[in-house]
Amino acid sequence: MNPITKKLSFRARIVTGAAACALLGAGTLGAVSATAAPATTPSASTATGTPTAATAGKDVTRTTTHLTLDAATKAARAALDAAKKAGQRVSVAVVDRNGSTLVQLRGDGAGPQSYESAVKKAYTAVSWNAPTSELVKRLDQVPTLKDIPGTLFLAGGVPVQAEGAPIAAIGVAGAPSGALDEQFAQAGAESLGS
Repeated sequence: MNPITKKLSFRARIVTGAAACALLGAGTLGAVSATAAPATTPSASTATGTPTAATAGKDVTRTTTHLTLDAATKAARAALDAAKKAGQRVSVAVVDRNGSTLVQLRGDGAGPQSYESAVKKAYTAVSWNAPTSELVKRLDQVPTLKDIPGTLFLAGGVPVQAEGAPIAAIGVAGAPSGALDEQFAQAGAESLGS
């Protein structure tokens, strides 16, 4: 008989079961404690010296504007539709202010490289709050910009702004020229106008 599959004695099963129940109870208690209501006392610690949550003052936070998922989907769809109308097979990506992908669409027949390129173009446009066609020109003065991970300095990325600040970007890749990619990205951005 395999020593690993030996039957446990009745006593061993009782002890093992009790230990499992104790661990489960401790995990449940920890989960309940982690979701408990915050302390209402203004002090930084309780009478026992255990730290409590601190409340941040007004001057240490900032409210930011973000593109909704519905708006990102609308923009991606508008860019893809513009490309389809022009007979081009492209991929479209919409990223948020932090460069995280919100929506990504790969058009029918789009090349495999276009998927990743669209994300990188959008990331590059939101990072510098400028169309990637403009950023390509900056490479003459600072050629090492292209070495920044996750960026792609080719035309086809367009930032989306609210109140003068970038809140998202649209990247398109797969058309025969960056100018076309950027035209389709711009169509996506314009679909968000009021």
